[in-house]
Amino acid sequence: AGMESAGAYGAAKAGSISFDPVAFFKHPRTILRLMCWVFSIVVFSCIVNEGYINIGSERLLCVFNNNADACNYGVTVGVACFLGSVFFLVLDFYFPSMSSIKDRKRAVLLDLVFSGLACFLWFVGFCFLANQWQATSPDELPLAQGSDAARATIAFCFFSILTWAVLTFSALRRFLTGSNTNMFTWQHLDPALGHARATPYPIANGATIVTTNPYQAPPFTETLDPQKLTQQRPMAPAF
Repeated sequence: AGMESAGAYGAAKAGSISFDPVAFFKHPRTILRLMCWVFSIVVFSCIVNEGYINIGSERLLCVFNNNADACNYGVTVGVACFLGSVFFLVLDFYFPSMSSIKDRKRAVLLDLVFSGLACFLWFVGFCFLANQWQATSPDELPLAQGSDAARATIAFCFFSILTWAVLTFSALRRFLTGSNTNMFTWQHLDPALGHARATPYPIANGATIVTTNPYQAPPFTETLDPQKLTQQRPMAPAF
């Protein structure tokens, strides 16, 4: 209940903040998603375009030790993460307009699960492809055919591990925090309590006591000497 009243996952801000495209595309999370999107394109395009060779037959062989599973794994993970990056970019775009706390929590949880899974799959893919490339004999690649594409695939698998790992930790922090703090750069928080304006409380004989604590209860109304009030400042109660 306390989280809902405080605007859990930024629900209290929904619809009250205008979209800033410059701030959106400069946000670190958006940059990371775009990097993941590009890296996935590089991986599956390198395998599809130059990851297969033809040696004296009509059958195409995978450059990774003639192991078709290695090429299929790289293409599958690359396409899945390509689509996932696009999906979560769109989700980030619509996230501030979600008014339901449950929908926001599900979106953050989905981001956490997918990012963690993608990081794990890229780690497995990096180890698998690097192992198969190490086992590939130079005789199997005449004129080093497809070697540049294989090295690029392995390199961008490693880069994808890093980017998806950062996105995983970002989603985990958002899920555990459960607030709109630092979710988007165009969102602003309410003023801190420490910056609250002084609130005067009237007392008898026309004198006032000024306090900067917004939760401080007004003093008991009683007949006081205004001359003493000007000489002595009220002391805060000891806890």
